[in-house]
Amino acid sequence: MPPIRPMLAKSVPLKKVLAMLPYVQIEPKWDGFRCLVFKDGDEVELTSRNTKPLTRYFPELVEACRTQLPDRCVLDGEVFVALTDEAGATRLQFEVLQERIHPAKSRIDMLAEKTPAGFVAFDLLALGDTSYTDRPFSERRAVMVEALSGLSGPCYLTRTTEDPAVAEQWFTIFEGAGLDGVIAKPLGEPYVENARTMLKIKHERTADVVVAGYREHKTSTPERPLLGSLLLGLWTEDGLQHVGVSASFTEKRRAELIEELQPLVCTIDQHPWGAWQEWAIANPDRVPGTQSRWSQGKDLSFTPLRPERVLEVKYDAMEGRRFRHTAHFKRWRPDREPESCGYDQLEQPVSYDLGEVLSGGSA
Repeated sequence: MPPIRPMLAKSVPLKKVLAMLPYVQIEPKWDGFRCLVFKDGDEVELTSRNTKPLTRYFPELVEACRTQLPDRCVLDGEVFVALTDEAGATRLQFEVLQERIHPAKSRIDMLAEKTPAGFVAFDLLALGDTSYTDRPFSERRAVMVEALSGLSGPCYLTRTTEDPAVAEQWFTIFEGAGLDGVIAKPLGEPYVENARTMLKIKHERTADVVVAGYREHKTSTPERPLLGSLLLGLWTEDGLQHVGVSASFTEKRRAELIEELQPLVCTIDQHPWGAWQEWAIANPDRVPGTQSRWSQGKDLSFTPLRPERVLEVKYDAMEGRRFRHTAHFKRWRPDREPESCGYDQLEQPVSYDLGEVLSGGSA
């Protein structure tokens, strides 16, 4: 019975994981909401990574679990939303998935019909009266394959491989369908709640971006100001596009950075993002200072900086026109002109159809 905290993963290089084969099994790394499914007959509960209930947000998945999954089971997996583009290729859409976390039932029902979610299972915790959490993953996988054979959506069984050549291919091509990378699971390990037993291999890239502002850290005081996050931008024909933030610093570095950036502080009317201060709600570009359903009550004010300094950051993937996750500060680039920092420098994954990733899960 819930609550159960799912097993977690730690980041490692791809070469290290390939060297561990065949003692680990490789799976696609899905880009959605981590989800545990608890089913007992018609009773279905969906819970998040931090054990919060997801059931009300995905009524179409509740019904799919009732009809497609074994009568009594607990599964670990991922909820996702995929859309088909004009070329006919299907790709994961994390931003569309986020829209489902909404207080209004009428909107949830509308989105469940318009952009229905799917669930991909990748581990088995219980089946019938038997708990499998203390069993090795090789056994859990074998039982799960037998129990979930024949799934064709909206519930799926994830694909796996122990072939290093296939694992490298998946890491490269599956990104084109919106996936994050690959996951490796030791075949002999049990399922341990909230333990980083799995290994994740994600893409890592660099980009030169413009530093356009900063927010202060929550522990900042007038006597000891501390930088919380740097606001990053890239130039387009329409101006400076907000592309994300960089936020992981030591306390010493936070103090150094905020002092270092003071000569660049300007008033908002002198800043390319000045017009955004008139907006009171969220907008398509998620620009700084505007509210969304994720940020209600938070102080989103920022200190604008003249966009004159260039920073090299590490990032894993793009989501639309923004970094998918927080970018990591790498180094200042005094040799780069801010106006030269645009989207043309970013690597674009080759398009790949999600249907090819989902197929073959029972193989």
